[in-house]
Amino acid sequence: MGHKAGFVNIIGNPNVGKSTLMNAFVGERLSIITSKAQTTRHRILGIVNGDDFQVILSDTPGIIKPAYELQESMMGFVKSAFEDADVLIYMVEIGEKALKDEAFFNKITNAKIPVFLLLNKIDQSNQEQLEEQVQFWTEKVPNAEMYPISALENFNVKEVFNRIVELLPDSPPFYPKDQLTDKPERFFVNEAIREKILIHYKKEIPYSVEVETEEFFEDEKIIRIRSVIMVERDSQKGIIIGHKGSALKRVGVEARKELEKFFGKQIHIELYVKVNKNWRNSEKQLKRFGYNR
Repeated sequence: MGHKAGFVNIIGNPNVGKSTLMNAFVGERLSIITSKAQTTRHRILGIVNGDDFQVILSDTPGIIKPAYELQESMMGFVKSAFEDADVLIYMVEIGEKALKDEAFFNKITNAKIPVFLLLNKIDQSNQEQLEEQVQFWTEKVPNAEMYPISALENFNVKEVFNRIVELLPDSPPFYPKDQLTDKPERFFVNEAIREKILIHYKKEIPYSVEVETEEFFEDEKIIRIRSVIMVERDSQKGIIIGHKGSALKRVGVEARKELEKFFGKQIHIELYVKVNKNWRNSEKQLKRFGYNR
């Protein structure tokens, strides 16, 4: 029997459930998930291996109109997802009517590769609304195979995955069969910390933050981590730290628990906060944080 392998890239507006879907496919929590837009900033690969297949999934940032350099870079990751896909997943949610970028939408409807349109969050709809949405999207993206799903409830996820495997080209694996992702361990430390900041801080604070892990020492039973939270202004530094360090401590405790589940080891984590002025508009800083376009 031959071996199938290929790249399956997930795109869509912010908050439609792309990260939830990828985590459901992979069976691991690779992408952080919050209710805030722009939670996903990078293109993250999740690799699912079987005896005769390797599915390389890409979670991408939600499509937005960029307002500063960081967002330009994020949309660069989306653009790259069109360029190397063997199968494209366009994800929408119940009630949605359009993609936030017409050029990207035209690329979907004119794609020469298999396209899946996944209508997500059907657990939040009724039969009448679902039927209306299915008809609407079938007419709007006629080149797509359409599946109503609930990524959160795992409804129809397995069926979609099996169909994807059927459509992949014959190919040897691109990655070792025991590899789960293309990202290093420090990336997941940074993301776990950033997720807690997205959850606990309001307004502009989460979007002004970047996390850099400076030390990651792994022993047999414990991983020792030292990470720096970057903000753009002194006032933001005070908010992140909180009264007598209480807010920063909460982030550290919650991130530690998350990382202990992820790595299956005891975690010791130290967090610091630094001001890195205007990093979101600095090409040099963006390159340093992995936002190369």
